[in-house]
Amino acid sequence: MPSPPPAPASALSLRGLHKRFGATVAVAGIDLEIPTHSFYGVVGPNGAGKTTTLSMATGLLEPDAGGVLVHGVDLWREPAAAKPMLGVLPDGLHTFDRLTGAELISYAGLLRGMDRDVVRERRDDLLAALDLRQAGSTLVTDFSAGMTKKIALACALVHAPRVLVLDEPFEAVDPVSAGAIRRILQSFVASGGTVVLSSHVMALVERLCDHVAVVGGGRVLAAGAIDEVRAGQDLEDRFVGLVGDVADSRDLAWLRQS
Repeated sequence: MPSPPPAPASALSLRGLHKRFGATVAVAGIDLEIPTHSFYGVVGPNGAGKTTTLSMATGLLEPDAGGVLVHGVDLWREPAAAKPMLGVLPDGLHTFDRLTGAELISYAGLLRGMDRDVVRERRDDLLAALDLRQAGSTLVTDFSAGMTKKIALACALVHAPRVLVLDEPFEAVDPVSAGAIRRILQSFVASGGTVVLSSHVMALVERLCDHVAVVGGGRVLAAGAIDEVRAGQDLEDRFVGLVGDVADSRDLAWLRQS
């Protein structure tokens, strides 16, 4: 009998990640295997360690312990080989806001060592696809929060990475632009890419993602295919069951108007 084909390698493998800030343990040993060609959601309450985990997973923050593999390449031992495979939209982005939108995308591409003509073509494609044509000649400092999010996404896409890691990519983005972003990301996954996104919006995660991890207290509380994690429940109900509801739900009677 022929042997079965090997299982596809993980696009992103997080192994035993730990991170402490002073006396605060932000991440307490996270292990995740994110399959190739998946749309993977990472959800958790505020302070759960999601942003810290994604920052370590993309080389923005060095872990105290543990490791990260990007398509089998060690991110911290071989950053020059691993980082070109990543496109990153971090939380609380600080960027070169005295550049125009077009200049910022071009800068991101040239920083990756791309050919100028290729950068120019892709820049124009991204500005059009994300409805940023007019913003191309506007300084980023004058952008709205939603426009800033979209131009940062364009910078993450310009080098055509294999894995996109996006921290709250739809935050402050209008519904029309959100639809365009969804189509871009779904097409990317359909063509063989992998998307990892964090979000607080459970309906969005259920709509887009085929896998999900619930993070709380710096640990993975549940992870896998989204139907497995939901376990027959609505994802929001399952989420609350895993992380716990608000401990003090006192009645704010003084707030009532009558």
